[in-house]
Amino acid sequence: METLMHEASNQQLSISSLVNKSCELTQSIQKNKIINIGSKKKDNEVTEIVFENLHYTVSAGFNKGKKEILHGINGRLIPSQLVAIMGPSGAGKSTLLDILSGYRLTDVKGSFYINGKPRDLNVFRRTSAYITQDDRLQPLLTVMENMEIAADLKLGTDVSWNEKHKIITDILMTLGLDEHIKTRTSRLSGGQQKRLSIALELVNNPTVMFLDEPTTGLDSSTCTQVVSLLKVLAKQGKTIICTIHQPSASLFQQFDQVYILSKGYCLYQGATDELVKFLDSIKLPCPMYHNPADYIIELACGEYGDDKIDVLIQSTNNGKNLSYFKNSHELIDDINSGKRYLEITNNDSNNTTLNKNKSLQATSPIHQLKVLLYRGYIKCKRDSAHTHLRLGVNVLTGIMLGSLFINAGNDGKRVRENYNLLFGILMHHMMTSMMLTILTFPTEMSILTKEHFNRWYSLKMFYTSVTLIDIPVSIVSCFLFTIIIYFMSGQPADLTRFTMFFVISLLIVFVAQGIGLLIGSVFNVINGTFVGPTISVPMMMFAGFGVTLKDMPHYLKWGTYVSYLRYGLEGYIHAIYGLNRPNLNCEDSDDGGYCRYKTPQTFLDEITMTADQFWNDIIGLIVILIIVRVAAYYFLRWKLMASR
Repeated sequence: METLMHEASNQQLSISSLVNKSCELTQSIQKNKIINIGSKKKDNEVTEIVFENLHYTVSAGFNKGKKEILHGINGRLIPSQLVAIMGPSGAGKSTLLDILSGYRLTDVKGSFYINGKPRDLNVFRRTSAYITQDDRLQPLLTVMENMEIAADLKLGTDVSWNEKHKIITDILMTLGLDEHIKTRTSRLSGGQQKRLSIALELVNNPTVMFLDEPTTGLDSSTCTQVVSLLKVLAKQGKTIICTIHQPSASLFQQFDQVYILSKGYCLYQGATDELVKFLDSIKLPCPMYHNPADYIIELACGEYGDDKIDVLIQSTNNGKNLSYFKNSHELIDDINSGKRYLEITNNDSNNTTLNKNKSLQATSPIHQLKVLLYRGYIKCKRDSAHTHLRLGVNVLTGIMLGSLFINAGNDGKRVRENYNLLFGILMHHMMTSMMLTILTFPTEMSILTKEHFNRWYSLKMFYTSVTLIDIPVSIVSCFLFTIIIYFMSGQPADLTRFTMFFVISLLIVFVAQGIGLLIGSVFNVINGTFVGPTISVPMMMFAGFGVTLKDMPHYLKWGTYVSYLRYGLEGYIHAIYGLNRPNLNCEDSDDGGYCRYKTPQTFLDEITMTADQFWNDIIGLIVILIIVRVAAYYFLRWKLMASR
């Protein structure tokens, strides 16, 4: 017994030392002038969030109906408070955070009030920020570049560069990132990346911040730093809500308010300091020297019996009981008299600055596009391995194919070989362009989801920038491949024919990229790498290569009009063998001077492709390109909305 008491005493001293360390850190942060960092806001712009009778259901599977995740819970989140949403795994913590932030909208029922008025989601989103559990950052950009781009996108163009730079400097100094401004994000530690994620959203000084598991993957010291930072930010008047799984005793004491969930029910909401008192009042006292956070989670998990969970739910009235807030009598008096917990002087100051007709983004579409193109340029320049690989693959493949089919383009007895080469070129352009996009774009989706939800830019401008930024590299890669394969394989040395050949190749590349973008928007990398080649098979089948167009069954002829490879192959044929090309060279024929394809028209008749369809092929490829690109945009928008 004495040994246990001694260990407990040591544990208590250790906790006390951690708390003291945290307090020292908090004081240090305050000395760094964290107050009022970010863009300027009026002092009275604070946000109190109330939710009532909140239900959330999800599909339980095919023909299995719906499953309810949240069961009519209630809650009140007060400004200038650091709030922890706690509970065991599967309790509904992240779901509640998603719903409160407006990230999740489908199958949600309940009432939401902001400062006593029904929540206008568009207005609310302009004053809030959501920081995800995983730090979705641009790895190739430095800390300063990330901050500058965030400032350019999140602050209006009426804010001068000097003001933006001062805001950035203040935030980085406060968060201890000023010594790493030239460090790329990928080289930051986990704690530094978490602080950078917070810094990016502080640029426009939101009044509400939602953080999903901000301490995940961090050591105890870094956890203390992050939570201390959030606590001081809350003292500005911000409402800061975090989900947290099972904090240590010292970390738990940092939170002002705690909201406990279990199986979608509220077990407790109120001041952290009042939790032990609450448990005593319902005859579930916290054991001496036991971390209250651990004990309430044990109760929520049902380790002491499900009947204890029922007692907690009834005692807190599923979140309606406000008795355990600090100054709870004042709060209840305000509610009963119809007043607000925090009176917002001059309501116009809240709402007139947030015109409901105003765009969710702070800057114009043209400005967003300009900033996104600049960011894309930096990424292309920094990702030299990726850019050089694209160029290198096209050069090497061009040399290999050119060596295999050297001088086949002007040899009458090698027309069939040249035909195979043309189809092989189509395969190269299709697979390299499509698969590269399928493999790389899903990695952008997580960043897009966060930044778009936090109102950095519109989806249209993001999609436009992604489309435009890849054009120069695609053109250069395609041109290098074309010039190598065209002249090594002995195709006609004619500028018009070469130009026609190159234009067809470039359109095939753009269409394939569009299809890759469409697939990458809907599927993850694993599924996308299966879907991409799978849908390429019918494209090849309907191209007229293995089965000529005249031999295609009538009930499948429709496929030839949707296969972009058919238009590409037909365009190549016209560029190489059309335009009244003279007889081919057959001097080395093994058939005593007879050359079946000496006249190009003979070959055209055999494959039933006319040599006057070039412009129709161009139009067909452009139409397919437009359809694919537009479809990719709408699928991308659907994917973003479906996740909500």
